[in-house]
Amino acid sequence: MKQTDSATDDYDLIVIGGGAVGENVADYATKRSLRVAIVESDLVGGECSYWACMPSKALLRSGQALRAARRLAGAREAVGESVDVEAVLARRTSFTSNWQDDGQAEWVDSAGIDLIRGYGRLVGPGRVQVGERVYSARAVALATGSSPVLPQIPGLDRAKPWGTREATATDRVPERLIVIGGGVAGTELALAFSSLGAQVSLLSRSTVLLAREEPFVGDYLADSLRDEGIDVRLGVTVARVNRGEDGTVTVELEGGFQLHSDEVLVATGRQPNVRDLGLETVGVDPNLTVDDTMLVSGTDWLYAVGDVNGRALLTHQGKYQARAAGEVIAARLRGAPVRDAPWGQHVATADGPAVPRVVFTDPEIASVGLTERQARKAGANVRAVEYDLGSVAGASLHADGYAGHAKIVVDEDRGVLVGATFLGQDVAELLHSATIAIIGEVPIDRLWHAVPAYPTISEVWLRLLEAYGRPS
Repeated sequence: MKQTDSATDDYDLIVIGGGAVGENVADYATKRSLRVAIVESDLVGGECSYWACMPSKALLRSGQALRAARRLAGAREAVGESVDVEAVLARRTSFTSNWQDDGQAEWVDSAGIDLIRGYGRLVGPGRVQVGERVYSARAVALATGSSPVLPQIPGLDRAKPWGTREATATDRVPERLIVIGGGVAGTELALAFSSLGAQVSLLSRSTVLLAREEPFVGDYLADSLRDEGIDVRLGVTVARVNRGEDGTVTVELEGGFQLHSDEVLVATGRQPNVRDLGLETVGVDPNLTVDDTMLVSGTDWLYAVGDVNGRALLTHQGKYQARAAGEVIAARLRGAPVRDAPWGQHVATADGPAVPRVVFTDPEIASVGLTERQARKAGANVRAVEYDLGSVAGASLHADGYAGHAKIVVDEDRGVLVGATFLGQDVAELLHSATIAIIGEVPIDRLWHAVPAYPTISEVWLRLLEAYGRPS
């Protein structure tokens, strides 16, 4: 590590970034008796707590519950036509603690971690400047997350577009909303605002929504969003955006067609937050590369954890990396071999082929591992099996006319799952069983003995295995 005499440093570890990932790095290192500080310039708890995961799902949930009730005879007759917008927004705000981080800051203090308020920047190996003060540490972990990418569309920046922060924190629902982007954030927020009464148009350059998932996913989702009254336009390119003096936003597509709205929301991806971190002062390329312990290439003291390292821009994967990194940093600072740390040398090996992900639209999309296309591109000898979720007894009880689909991808040479995708109401709760099967490399012939309870949607596992065929 950078230094062996910890008495000369202010801390053993300084974590730049106090979101969920940074908190986990700090917590796990502190539990191993390291002196740790978190540097945070915004709200402690980060993007997921205040502007992403929690508030966005809170905006979606009431509409999902209402639609679920409408799919059941006896319940549909008892519910209203629309959600209570003020109640939904108030519930959303409760999850953000009204954008106050007192509770998170109290947790940091109770965990024995010092909180340094301000913008942290590297000024040398193991040296972090915050304001006029420079702190020293034996190790530094960057956990600065990611930020939305604003595409280079003429007039867009002057039109004052919403990003995901503005959308999830809004105190009003626009009458008309245009969403640019057909990925996870774009589709989720399009559905959320449609549920809240907005007239929504969703624009995607890709010819399918959620293009990285199995092909059937985009088709199902587009049809569902259209059924909800959302104007879904695929394979379109935005040529120009303009906000008039009256506040109306005009979005012009290539070919000249125009759409008008009160707000435009841009959700076209995210990029790691590496600007102005002082990486040049320590000779580190801003295109960070890390090993499986999250150690930045070319250093023996700097770590990059979560979105900032670009490996898997998902909160749960960042927290997975963080738990491991905190343990490994503590082991190294104690001079112990990394293999003796609880996480051993397999620190973040699940960041590549076995990442679980959920899109909280209606239907939900829950997937883990590789799609069939990705597996074949990687050269694997795979076989895919699909099944209609609506044919499962538990699903038909779950909702009248249940519509959904399931697919697994099997590595034929090894006899194990490498990918699974579920689409339908409430399928997110099916995902962890698939994740365990893939991470644990459970042989197909053993999965036959994992008996799903009847009547549940999990019975789809039996049906998929039957379609695959019993091993001889």
